[in-house]
Formats: sequence, structure tokens, C-alpha cells
Amino acid sequence: MLKRILISALFLLAGVALRSQTVVSVDPSTALGPVKPLNGVNNAPLKEYQESFAALRVPYSRLHDSANSEEYGGPNVDITDIFPDFDADVDDPASYDFAVTDTLLLRLVAAGTEPYYRLGQSLVTYADREHVYTIIPPKNFKKWAEICDHVLRHYNEGWANGYHMGITHWEIWNEADLDQVHRAWKKCPRCWAGPRRQFFKLYVTAAKLLKERHPDLKIGGPSYANTRKYGRKFLRYVKRHHAPLDFYSWHMYHRKPWRIIEDAGIIRGILDRRGFTETESHLNEWNYHRSWSDTTTYSDSIRADIKGAAFISAVMCEAQKGPVDMLMYYDIRPNVVWNGAFATDTYAIQPQYWSLYYWSDLMEYGTVVPSGCDNKNIYTCAARSSDGKVRLLIVRYHVDDGDIPPREVTVSVPEGWKVTSLRITDGTEMDRHPEPSSTISLETHALALVEMEPINN
Repeated sequence: MLKRILISALFLLAGVALRSQTVVSVDPSTALGPVKPLNGVNNAPLKEYQESFAALRVPYSRLHDSANSEEYGGPNVDITDIFPDFDADVDDPASYDFAVTDTLLLRLVAAGTEPYYRLGQSLVTYADREHVYTIIPPKNFKKWAEICDHVLRHYNEGWANGYHMGITHWEIWNEADLDQVHRAWKKCPRCWAGPRRQFFKLYVTAAKLLKERHPDLKIGGPSYANTRKYGRKFLRYVKRHHAPLDFYSWHMYHRKPWRIIEDAGIIRGILDRRGFTETESHLNEWNYHRSWSDTTTYSDSIRADIKGAAFISAVMCEAQKGPVDMLMYYDIRPNVVWNGAFATDTYAIQPQYWSLYYWSDLMEYGTVVPSGCDNKNIYTCAARSSDGKVRLLIVRYHVDDGDIPPREVTVSVPEGWKVTSLRITDGTEMDRHPEPSSTISLETHALALVEMEPINN
């Protein structure tokens, strides 16, 4: 009897061990398409961390809220900063102040990053009411569009002692929907101090003018904060007035990676059903955030920690498989709580830096190949290089906090292949390089970048 009990117990333990075994698969032989530019960011670095930023190999950087950072040296990017007197001559270079904005964009270009220019205004906080005038709808939409055209020509065509940066993406305004609930734009607006349809008219006026004069560039918007609630009417208006919409931009902050991708699917469906099947979907503001009703500093601390980094990488892995074309992390600005890549004041590298860095390593290889894991807290993405090597990103992320033990993960290396390098970022150390192995111990939140190649390479 005792023997039967012991045997039963052994089988039970073996079954538990088998169920807890975590295997990541990868198939280097099948190409799924290109690695998407999901490691874009918002804003530019300071010279103090320019070199570290350049090492990230960021493909695009959206210029939004730049004007809210004094560290950049003065008024910049926003139309009211570049063209401070709306009654001035739109064709006179003396009407424009490009100085600080030039510095920011040149810093990006020097780092190999293409600027993604947000035409419009930075957010005005509840505390900063003296700048509300900047978000009041322009008194002449046609002239505002002409000003935007001159900004574009300065950076792409050399106008007013300008440059030839080849900036392809031009976005019109930011979160004009943010204060539409209960007409909050009448009381304490932050992004657009006017009714919804007034913004629709501004977008159509500017988009048509810019696209007519620059047909090869991508013109889009509206960078909505709540696109599921307000996006349909915007799209209906744009469609009715035959305005261009090369990309549809939207924002979302969350703690669950799958919720972000769920919204990406809903938004793609909204676009397709309204005939915008060729319009790209850009999530160009996003980061970890537990809840907008949370008044604690919990989310701020997480963004600077390994959990925030694991969240970023998990979303990237899911977005590669999902219906979204571009991600732009918010925010790389100095000394803001949204910057989980560079520490406040010291600009030391933090864990979210490696989320962006490892994705650049995948983009360097270029072609996505199948990978996966049946554990819901493990996320993966793999890319193959032109010479047949593979990089595999493995991410472990848990939504909830708690005492969750490390987990052994085994990479099912294809027959005839070998692991040649391993990089891990977790709560103990950033970007450490242990001995290459197909079996990896991952903490509760961790990133692992595995490189492998055929044995006969």
C-alpha cells in the first residue's frame, strides 16, 4: 500500500514538473515579414545623454510636449513658439523663430533618428493657465496651414536658411478630444479650447494644403486620447471632405499589454469599415500606467524599474503580431516621470532603455520568424538576419505584484543550431552577458535576448 502511494506521489510530482516546464519555440525557416518600427520615441535627448540615445538606434522621434521642457533652452516646436505673432507676414522668414527647434532636430538627425513632426501645440497643464491662449483654435485656419507649410519647407526644402532633413511624417495637432467630455474645453482645456467640429475643419484645411503641395509626404493625425469614443466622427468628417489621412495616430496608457493590442484591433476595424484601409495605425504615445484614477506615484516608480521595462517589451512583442504599424514611446524628454530610459538629473541608463535597445537589435536583423510560448506571462519575438542568424527576444511580465519565483525557460533550439550569445536585463542587473545557454532562469520581470546560428556557420 505504501509503495503504491509513493509511486502515485512520484507520478503526481512528475506531472506537476511537466506542466510547469516552460518552452519557447522558434522557427528560423519561415519568414513572416519585416520587423516593425516599434521602438520610436517622443522628443529629443540633451547633449548629456546624446551618445547613449544614439546607441538606441531609434527610427523615429515625435516632437510633442518639447516646449514644456525648459532644459531644451527656450521656445520650440509649437507653432505659437515658431511663429509667435499670428498677424505677421507668413512669407517673411523674419516672422519665424526656428533656433531652438533647429537644435533639437539636428540632435535627432545626428543620432540617426528621423523627426516625426507634430504640427500644433503642447499640452497646457491645469497649473499652467497662462498658456491657454496657445490652444485656442487659430483665427484663420488657412493662414495656420500656410505657417505649417513654411515650417515643413524650412526642414525639408531649405527655406529660411533651413535644411533638407527628408522628414516624412507630419502630424496635425494633439489630443483635441481630451476635454470634450461635458464640454470641459469651456472650463479648463488642456489641448484644444474649442468644439470638436472646429478641430475637424482645422485638420481638413491643413491636411489638404500640405498634401497638395507635398504629395509624397505622409500627412495625418489626430493623435486622439480616446479614439474609440471620438474617432468615428472625425473619420466621417475627413471622408466626407475628401481630406488625406495617410496615418491615424492615437494614444493609450495601460498596465496590460493585451489591452493595448485589443484596442489596436478595434481601431484597425474602425478605419477599415470607414474606407481607410490604406491608412497606417500609429500608437504614438504609450507607456506603463496603472490607472488614471491612481493618485499615488506607483506608476512613476514602475516606469523606472524592471517591471516597466518588461511591460514595454511585452507590448512590442504583441504589437509585432497585431494590427498596428508604428509605436512611439512616451517620453525621452529630460526630467519627466514618463522617461523610464534615462534617470532624472543624472541621465543614467534605466531598464526601459534596454527594452528599446533590444528591439533595435531585432530591427537590425530585419525579418520576423515564428516564435512563441504557451505561458501567458511569456512574450516573444524573433528576427532573422540576411546571413541566416536569429535573435530571439523573450520577455517575462506579470501584471500583478507579488512574490513570484524565478522560472526556468528552455529555448527549443532547432536541430543543427546553437546558441551563441545571451543578454539579460532583470531586477538584479541590466544587460548582463551570461554564458550562452538554451535554458534561462527568468525573474518575475525580465528581458532576455538570445542569439543563435546554424552549427556549420
